[in-house]
Amino acid sequence: MNRDQFRGASRHIKGRAQTALGGVAGDPVRQMRGAVNQVAGGAQYAYGSARDRAEDLARDGRHIAHAARERADNWIEDGRHAVGEARRHGREYGRRAVRYAETHRISTLLGLVATAFALGWLARPTR
Repeated sequence: MNRDQFRGASRHIKGRAQTALGGVAGDPVRQMRGAVNQVAGGAQYAYGSARDRAEDLARDGRHIAHAARERADNWIEDGRHAVGEARRHGREYGRRAVRYAETHRISTLLGLVATAFALGWLARPTR
């Protein structure tokens, strides 16, 4: 309970007491003042509740933003790890391809010729 809620509740109670005393004493001015204090106290209490809720939402928003940032940092780290693994695998596969091409020159040459022929055939305007 914040300051506005406390003051609003106390003003509302004070207004109820004023209204009751004005009714017992037959004083319409006191009754009117009591009614005004009741309404004003209720409004102040409602304002305090709304402010309290807004502060809670802001705190929750900061918590959610912090959690999202931690997750993003973890995803970035996972991405860096995946890129490193892909780079390592790419280097390894490249080395294997070069070794295969060096040891199997004729098969590699025939494969390149077949690939060039297929690409040329696919790139022709009419088939």
